Amino acid sequence: WKALKNGIPKSNLGKTGLAMSPFNSEVIYAAIELDRTKGGVYMSTNGGASWVKQSDAVAGGTGPHYYQEIIASPHHEGTLYFMNNSALISKDHGKTFTNMSRSNQHSDSHALVFKKSDPNYLLIGTDGGLYESFDGTKSWKYVRNLPITQYFKIAVDDAKPFYNVYGGTQDNGSHGGPSRTISSDGIASADWWKTLGADGAQTATEPGNPDITYGEFQQGVLWRIDSKTRESVFIQPQAREGDPYERFNWDAPIVVSSHKPTRLYFASQRVWKSENRGDSWEPISGDLTLNQERMNFPYYGKTQSWDNAWDVGAMSNYNTITSLAESPKQEGLIYAGTDDGLIQVTEDGGANWRKFSLNAIKGVPSIPFVNDVRADLFDANVVYAALDNHKYGDYKPYIIKSSDKGRTWSLINGNLPNKLLIWRLVQDHVKKDLLFAATEFGVYATVNGGKQWIKLESGMPTIPIRDITIQRRENDLVAGSFGRGIFILDDISPLREYGANMNSTAKLFPVKNVPWYRQSSRVGSQGDAEWIAKNPPFGANFTYFMADKIKSKKDIRKENEKKGTAKFPGWDALEAESRQDGPSIHLVIKDANGNVVNTVKGGNKKGFNRVNWNLSYPSKGGEKLQAPRGRRGFRGGGVMVTPGDFTVTLVKRADGLQTVLQGPESFKVESIFDGALPRKPFKEIDAFREAAFAFQQDLTATSTALSTSQQTVGAMLRALNKANKPSDDLFKRLNSAKNTLLDIEKELQGDKIKGEIGERSNPTASDGGSIGWRALGNTYGPTGEHKAFLSRVQSQLKKVKDKLAPIISTTLPALESDLKKTGAPWVEGQGLIKN
Repeated sequence: WKALKNGIPKSNLGKTGLAMSPFNSEVIYAAIELDRTKGGVYMSTNGGASWVKQSDAVAGGTGPHYYQEIIASPHHEGTLYFMNNSALISKDHGKTFTNMSRSNQHSDSHALVFKKSDPNYLLIGTDGGLYESFDGTKSWKYVRNLPITQYFKIAVDDAKPFYNVYGGTQDNGSHGGPSRTISSDGIASADWWKTLGADGAQTATEPGNPDITYGEFQQGVLWRIDSKTRESVFIQPQAREGDPYERFNWDAPIVVSSHKPTRLYFASQRVWKSENRGDSWEPISGDLTLNQERMNFPYYGKTQSWDNAWDVGAMSNYNTITSLAESPKQEGLIYAGTDDGLIQVTEDGGANWRKFSLNAIKGVPSIPFVNDVRADLFDANVVYAALDNHKYGDYKPYIIKSSDKGRTWSLINGNLPNKLLIWRLVQDHVKKDLLFAATEFGVYATVNGGKQWIKLESGMPTIPIRDITIQRRENDLVAGSFGRGIFILDDISPLREYGANMNSTAKLFPVKNVPWYRQSSRVGSQGDAEWIAKNPPFGANFTYFMADKIKSKKDIRKENEKKGTAKFPGWDALEAESRQDGPSIHLVIKDANGNVVNTVKGGNKKGFNRVNWNLSYPSKGGEKLQAPRGRRGFRGGGVMVTPGDFTVTLVKRADGLQTVLQGPESFKVESIFDGALPRKPFKEIDAFREAAFAFQQDLTATSTALSTSQQTVGAMLRALNKANKPSDDLFKRLNSAKNTLLDIEKELQGDKIKGEIGERSNPTASDGGSIGWRALGNTYGPTGEHKAFLSRVQSQLKKVKDKLAPIISTTLPALESDLKKTGAPWVEGQGLIKN
């Protein structure tokens, strides 16, 4: 490399943005950060050999440490774009700049690209996402389908029937949104709401009162939020007269007491306590940090000049408390972790504090940043902490544990990768040794207190997870990512048993109670411009662990072939392989009376498997000889069960045998909504459903019998044409039977001739095929009109059957007998030919 110095100031050079002209590669632009009060845009026309200053500093806003990108237009020579809070444009090679037109667009611009084919097109990347302009910046279109929100911290409430998730985001405020919705398409952006503006940080909720939440701007600007009114009340504790200013971390910690839900703890360089949800505060500690003057710190091996490019206006304070924890087992036991390598402990609510320097722990660096402190949920003596040293170039994971209230500590990193930042920890509220770690590369879990860790990968990309928590009622693990929004792992309870009895063929885990409701539909056909997250699968979700895949004869043959030792198995073995039924895994669901409600096909893979049942019965319309396309009767026919007690059993089917692997496991289906009108009794709904199922089968049987009769008469007429001794009388009788069946078909299914042009027929029994969606597509129950409808189609079907039955039992056998006498060929349905 060669230093380019000609025309470049010799003072303190800071961050520099570079751009090359698309029209002339010798033309280079540089936005240079200089001394604290200087800087500017420079231009070279000879590939950097010499430079000329075009204008003074243009950074603005939060300054070069956050911006400094300069971009040259490929369409207009000499036009430059400078990224800052608002974005600037120069049309004279950087001599003058004006603000870019940015109507209805988020601030803080960082990236800009163009289309070669369209000089009016710009795509700009900001702290709020992507925006497109098709008219040279006059107007902007927001790109809505990118789930790229950056969450610092998250929290969950205990709202019913579905809990909400809250989070503080980078430069996009704080948000709240549902963990699931009743909409069949999932959770849309419109389901979320904004609780605060600016940069969001830590959030908190009040147990038992989901209408009260807490959030903050950067550097401890704390608010209480009323979810009913969506109003926020400023509740940040204020320095008293004579006190130094409060140093709040960018992401200052909030704790809602587990001993008293109206009690809060909050921290600057000291710990504050409120007994009335933040209306008033008192400090319960002095300065718990090292209280240093960071301007004295050496940078690049020496103390820097005051004239250097200092700028801490949009950075976190230093010597601050970064994490707080209150023991749920011992009131008054509180831990405070700092950004300068300390953990302080009080056992008397703040009257006395005990300091511990983390550099005393073997294997821990000298001044680690305490990302998280967590008091154990089961033992008042135990506490955990996540430490971070990446600002000193150290990317190792540091998870520590104390069993004596912070007097001594040890590492519990186990087998974690050597390069893995740990952001947050959470302990399971049921199994004490089940811990989860939010890391720079995803979520890790340990079931043995940190001896071994496993990465939870399915469905989650390798991304920074900054926070993690457990919604205890639902046993859901909720993770806030820095760049991909919120992730939820539904029902972690199977992990509590991971490692225990996993060597058996299969293990079926307990099933959560299932909410019963009807999914709704949004206004649809709105294109792909919106991001919609998935809901949890509707209905019951069954989790089981397979020690290994149950292998078929084909699987075993292929494994042997891969080993290179396989020989031709022989024709008999290949035939046995092709005839083998299964093996397959199924989950059999029964009601409280032991009746099978549905059978759901499961996965057959080694490890954890999850299968959903959507609470429906299978189609009860009867089975035809030819299997339907698709799932061959599995899943459901759209009619839901009513609430009650159920069981599920895990079974294996192979070679005509069904073997129980695990179960039964009991679970409940529970109603979660009351309608505006009282619904019908479940017994009444059940009785109507069974009557509707019986009618549907009767209708299918009748329609099939009619169709078969018509086909039989048609085949007889064709066979009669090939008879040795055709009979005119038989031809007349067959033709009469054909017309009689057509009359019955018209009575059962309506007028075909009218249907050819869309004209409506009078009501028929076949209308009853719609009884499912008419009467059973809701949780209200059958109305009087539904019952009258069912009664009508039952009556109509009976009349059709009364006409069809003698034809099937008497007329057709007589015709068949007489047809044989004519020497006509065999007709399908006549069975085997007797020799």
